[in-house]
Amino acid sequence: MSAVLSSLKLVNVKRPTEMPPVQIRRNKLSNKLYQQIQLATAMRDGNTYAPKRMRSVRDRHTGEIKTIEMPVRVRQWWFTSDNGKICIQLKYGSNTLDIAKGKNSVEVSNNEELIKVLDVLKSAVEAGELDAQIEQTADSVKTRFAK
Repeated sequence: MSAVLSSLKLVNVKRPTEMPPVQIRRNKLSNKLYQQIQLATAMRDGNTYAPKRMRSVRDRHTGEIKTIEMPVRVRQWWFTSDNGKICIQLKYGSNTLDIAKGKNSVEVSNNEELIKVLDVLKSAVEAGELDAQIEQTADSVKTRFAK
């Protein structure tokens, strides 16, 4: 073996064919939190945030199917409460996640703090700290689809 290859750590590992459901849910919530961070940053800077997605549309006149870019609407997960503070709620689908037992919101005072808290929540989701809450919410969503 050459000197270049001997400096690398070589291992024999099998590539997984699918991700575990817990990881899929974490990634889904993490991506949504990324969108919320981008939305809050754009609002702070006075810009708009509208991610694009590709969509197939049939032309009425020619019948040809075209792929066009369409903006995706991102709803903000925060609101202003009665006392003037900003409250953030985590959403999984259309359901609100309980961050702690009986607590479903984080209260912040301004937009800068909002972005920091969204970053902290994203890190917590990626570290697996909210797996139990995500699992519980995902199970409640699943029961609605069962007939």
